[in-house]
Amino acid sequence: MRIRLIAVGRKMPKWVTSAYEDYAARLPRECRLELVEIAPGMRKQASDAAKAIAAEDERMTRAIGRDEHVIALDVDAKAWSTQALADDLRDWMADGRDRAILVGGPDGLGQASRQRADSRRSLSALTLPHPLVRVIVAEQLFRAHSMLIGHPYHRA
Repeated sequence: MRIRLIAVGRKMPKWVTSAYEDYAARLPRECRLELVEIAPGMRKQASDAAKAIAAEDERMTRAIGRDEHVIALDVDAKAWSTQALADDLRDWMADGRDRAILVGGPDGLGQASRQRADSRRSLSALTLPHPLVRVIVAEQLFRAHSMLIGHPYHRA
């Protein structure tokens, strides 16, 4: 099974890239994590946000694989605890179907991306910077996998 993190944004700070790559590399082949970066829409004025979201939305929906199960990260969705993610990961690995996790840009996900999602989850009620979300998702997937195999990384 492959998990693709489809995220708006390119040219992340070095610390984001380094941390994401570190956690992604720790995951085993049976649940490998791949990053797909989506070019952000142009925002010159506040009125450009709707156009930017639409452009990001179009690129994001094109990047989603035809048979992928899609999870949209959305602050207003059901909270995703570490244990719930571990339970989901166990089910995903048993199912074997590829997954796509969608991370929107500064203004969130577009309507088509939300509609394409098979489920929606929230990492936090806090508003998180979208570059940081990449690191959190990679770390939490590694933590969830560690829980499933009884590795001592997760000590809660």
